[in-house]
Amino acid sequence: MTVGYFCLGALDLLGEIPTIPDEDRQAYIDWIYAQQIHPEVPGSAHCGFRGGSYAGAPYSPDASLSANSGDSAHITMTYTALACLLILGDDLSRVKRVSIITTMKQLQQPNGSFIPYAGSDESDMRFLYCACATSYILNDWRGINRDLAVKYIVDSQTYEAAFGQAPGQEAHGGSTYCAIASLHLMGRLGELKSRDALVYWLLTRQEGGFNGRPNKASDTCYSFWVGSSLEMLGAYEFVDIKALRRFLDSTHSKHGGFGKEPGDYPDLLHSYLGLSGLAITQTTPSIRHLHTPTGLSEETLKHLKTVEAWSTRDGQIDKLTETFGQKMAINT
Repeated sequence: MTVGYFCLGALDLLGEIPTIPDEDRQAYIDWIYAQQIHPEVPGSAHCGFRGGSYAGAPYSPDASLSANSGDSAHITMTYTALACLLILGDDLSRVKRVSIITTMKQLQQPNGSFIPYAGSDESDMRFLYCACATSYILNDWRGINRDLAVKYIVDSQTYEAAFGQAPGQEAHGGSTYCAIASLHLMGRLGELKSRDALVYWLLTRQEGGFNGRPNKASDTCYSFWVGSSLEMLGAYEFVDIKALRRFLDSTHSKHGGFGKEPGDYPDLLHSYLGLSGLAITQTTPSIRHLHTPTGLSEETLKHLKTVEAWSTRDGQIDKLTETFGQKMAINT
């Protein structure tokens, strides 16, 4: 699912989605919905989207499949599935929104972080961001205790003013993006501490391109992670865009796409994030503008705000009961 997101996200930034034949686009949409897991009983902690049909039951284009003990959704795949559906122009009408929100509430940990799936012992800033991005897309924040989430983010800020994956861990460009974007999506960016010091740390990541930590080489993907963070903080004007473009030109491969560093073969992750980094610079007219907190193009974001999932906030259609395990108020 995430590989699909890199491909479709890149095509969206290039304005190429309309060139995909309608039958192919519908086949992609059906494949994504076939990865959706929903519960046989209300209150399941396994709902959302899996990464692919290889992760569970056989492919079924007609209906989502019930969860079982050997299969579970993943919070990152849920976020990227929703993003892919929006990029493809879907209206999210088949998304089991209440089931996703119910599951997400059970994935949040006492310290405010999130695990990616029920039973996992891994929790960090990445999964908190995916929970925030999912809640933003569905326009339903009942799956997140936002006060706890903000506390986890604040507790993860280091002496350098940037953010680690968890409290006490090293500051990193990727986790810093996840922290800032999560605060932005929750409408809590005003609670950010040491903003000026954070901007300084982010700007000192540039050595032509951006690196993710001090004493590391520049890497194509940080043109997005660090560039987006500066854009959200209103400090992108201080970036040396000419130097950044020279670096990205050096990682752009003759085979097509972007590699991690100059001379590397291209891969889908760095190709998508390289295009995203260029989109933030707004120096290439053929690349669409990017909504950095979600990673969606501005055109796709406009589409999001027209679909039913956005306009029916607080459950005018979907209502979540207060106690998990009780029967849902409506059929999801």
